Amino acid sequence: MAKKDKHVSETPATQWLKAHAVSYTEHPYDYVDHGGTAESARQLGWDEHAVIKTLVMQDEKAQPLVVLMHGDCTVSTKNLAREIGCKSVSPCKPEVAQRHSGYLVGGTSPFGLRKAVPVYVEATVLELPRILINGGRRGFLVELDSAHLLQQLGARIVNCAIPA
Repeated sequence: MAKKDKHVSETPATQWLKAHAVSYTEHPYDYVDHGGTAESARQLGWDEHAVIKTLVMQDEKAQPLVVLMHGDCTVSTKNLAREIGCKSVSPCKPEVAQRHSGYLVGGTSPFGLRKAVPVYVEATVLELPRILINGGRRGFLVELDSAHLLQQLGARIVNCAIPA
């Protein structure tokens, strides 16, 4: 991987990707509080639909789970709960999400999570050949083939997207 002008030091996510022989490229950008995927997509010149958010949620028993969703969509928690056989699903509070994932909110990656938790991916994400997803630090996305979400991460497919 060639070193660029801005290089981000290793994160648990990049260590995980290397350990699993996943090819990726680094995309650092200037993090903006509450800028979300719209801001990273704008800075990096990508369609926000291909910038994937990593959302830490929990079921009715407060068991954590991760949902990978298009940047320009939201999660139908009702549809997600129905699909995964739970009574309800809701977003975790930031401090709870951080405890489960080991990452700061805004820098959460599905790779190298602190705890093993179920990961769900919106089906239409897998239709994209290349995606940007958080690399484990605020202001740092990695580009990779969406197939890795199933192959190496073992994510389960769900249909719970609501266009924004």
